[in-house]
Amino acid sequence: MPSLKRKYSGIERELIRTLTLACEAAKSEIVGFQWLTHEVDYEQFPQSLVVTWVFDSEANKVRALACADKARMRALTLAAFDEVGISVSSIADHVAFSVERAARGKRGQGY
Repeated sequence: MPSLKRKYSGIERELIRTLTLACEAAKSEIVGFQWLTHEVDYEQFPQSLVVTWVFDSEANKVRALACADKARMRALTLAAFDEVGISVSSIADHVAFSVERAARGKRGQGY
């Protein structure tokens, strides 16, 4: 029986591709946005899938979350999920926001 990682490897590749496109779009649109990453436990897929949007400062994160940028990041995430065929009931449950210093250890997983 194939491992879960192998079973989902195609989805993972496509998800990385679509999230990379979302990341590049956001870099040109959202002040202070730096990169994004995702985490998933394929034993609890797609409920465990979370995309974290990372900012250069707390001030830029707070500003983005207080305006239309928050909805834009959620929309970009949902579009990436939709393109891969991942269906979730509430995109807000699958999107998180962070500041670069706090997430620095995960930098290698970013897009």
